[in-house]
Amino acid sequence: MLSNNYDASNITVLKGLEAVRKRPAMYIGSTDVNGLHHLVWEIIDNSIDEALAGYADRIKVVLNRDGSVTVDDNGRGIPVDIHPTEKVSALELAATVLHAGGKFNNETYKVSSGLHGVGLSVTNALSKYCLIKVFKDGKVYAQEYNRGVPREPVKVVGETSRRGTVITFLPDDEIFPITTFNLKTILSRVRQHAYLNGKIKFIVIDNRTKTVDSRFKVKLYKFDGGLRSFVKNINKDQKVIQENIFHIKSRVEEIEVEVALQYTEDIQTYEYAFANNVINPDGGTHLAGLRLALTKAIINYQSKFATEKDKQIKIVGEDVREGLTVAISVKLKNPQFEGQTKGKLNNVEVTHVVRKVVEEEFGRFLEENPQDAKSILAKILLSSKARVAAKAARESVIKKSIFESSDLPGKLADCSSRDPKERELFIVEGDSAGGSAKIGRDRNFQAVFAMFGKPINSEKYRIDRVLLNPAISDLIKALGCGIGESFDIKKLRYHKIILMSDADVDGSHIRTLLLTLLYRHLRQLVENGHVYISQPPLYKVTLSSNKSVWVKDDEELKKLEDEYYKKSGSKKEPLQKQRFKGLGEMNPEQLWETTINPSTRTLKKIFVKDLEEANRKFDILMGEDVRSRRLFIEENSSIADLDI
Repeated sequence: MLSNNYDASNITVLKGLEAVRKRPAMYIGSTDVNGLHHLVWEIIDNSIDEALAGYADRIKVVLNRDGSVTVDDNGRGIPVDIHPTEKVSALELAATVLHAGGKFNNETYKVSSGLHGVGLSVTNALSKYCLIKVFKDGKVYAQEYNRGVPREPVKVVGETSRRGTVITFLPDDEIFPITTFNLKTILSRVRQHAYLNGKIKFIVIDNRTKTVDSRFKVKLYKFDGGLRSFVKNINKDQKVIQENIFHIKSRVEEIEVEVALQYTEDIQTYEYAFANNVINPDGGTHLAGLRLALTKAIINYQSKFATEKDKQIKIVGEDVREGLTVAISVKLKNPQFEGQTKGKLNNVEVTHVVRKVVEEEFGRFLEENPQDAKSILAKILLSSKARVAAKAARESVIKKSIFESSDLPGKLADCSSRDPKERELFIVEGDSAGGSAKIGRDRNFQAVFAMFGKPINSEKYRIDRVLLNPAISDLIKALGCGIGESFDIKKLRYHKIILMSDADVDGSHIRTLLLTLLYRHLRQLVENGHVYISQPPLYKVTLSSNKSVWVKDDEELKKLEDEYYKKSGSKKEPLQKQRFKGLGEMNPEQLWETTINPSTRTLKKIFVKDLEEANRKFDILMGEDVRSRRLFIEENSSIADLDI
């Protein structure tokens, strides 16, 4: 029973780094794999700040065999002298006190990705073990920590001729359910930093596993071309319609702006925004200024050089962005981000600066490159016509919305709950599987949408063509959140959207087509964690007359058989097993027990770990370039899990 007394004794005071350990998500966004990797980003960002200040040109990241990570730079080294007021080493302050660092002094770092001064201290607080070595003034200084607490004061442990800071930390398994770092995730982030900072050499070493020839995996990144190289790399598998990449680097009002862009024949848009070397997946004021500038420059060019007929076509920002690959990086003092994870830039003054610089320079580029300009304008005018057709298609879907009509999509068996947070929608392929799911589900909170046949490939076609597909049109109605300009995630009727398909090639293809639709046209559903994939078992194994178990795949089956024969002896009769080729082979009770029941099922949650890589994979696998797809399949065929 709650007490009615509320006085000073109810106020909890968290000292030192206790607050970080008590509420880690407040500082790193989450304690899942994204939060885990955020520990690395904080330390790398500090090293990059040293490089931006002109004191470092090499940053090395090492994944160690014990699960720890080492970040090594050749900067000035964290100060180790005694702080004049705090009376402890500045190194200990930076590692153990929130909001203690050089980021608050504009004379120390003119530009910094660290805003709150909590990076090193947060990483230290959430690490089981941390060792910091500083190479400075001919000496090596060191301090060790356990869960943020110093084991002893900073001390001299040797002499050296080098300088810099080396930080090694082991994530705390009391905080993070998963403590294994993903090499691809780290390589992707480091590669982005290399594009953004052409003068810095980045080295990544994975010492956890050895290749066949016993050499360690080492990656070296250094791109003198900056964002031009970044855009060129993203478009390497695309058909470009613009031969010359537009690239500018300018400084206005103490804000440095770099932009690179190129148009392709694709219908997708790829926008990458960075502020002070931190990627901003939610964009912000710099991306807003860029969009305004590009639209204005294109409209100005249209009014000057288009035919009289084409001048009558109305161009809006959506048209200008179709087929565009663009990267923008700004560097400024006192950046204002949304949250510690820096997902969005909020400095209002940046919009004006970016708009002014880009509008002038891109306008000049169009006039100086008439062939590129002609191709770009033709692409945009075509996009404008398609947008009008798409608007009509969307309006048609909205008018037939299940909220405005009592005629529900025939493929939808809805649930009785009205609370989207507890409602689940199973998207099931096939008549028999859909029938079993409808019977086996819990009608209170589980709905079933039965999809017959394969949906259209959303990677190849604009939204107007996509919405002409009856299956997708009905699915959009069922979700209730609209699509395109009409999209409103607050109207989403189900907070769990579960893709349920057979464990064969056709099932995988259908699942991929649905994921393409969700990623390209309803991406916020993926980004907000609403999309899941069901994991139906492949086998039912009978262990005795009254006991049977469900087995998800061949690997688990072999493990079960090995254990069974080890216990009973190899002369024992073979295990009786039933293999399910499709969901339709299960009766409603079996489907409920294995795949639908929240207490026994297994779901895979879909999230975007690497935006650049996700875009590339969807484009290769589902796009028009057959050659790139063939090469990808040939390179990855050995790791494919096929059932044919």
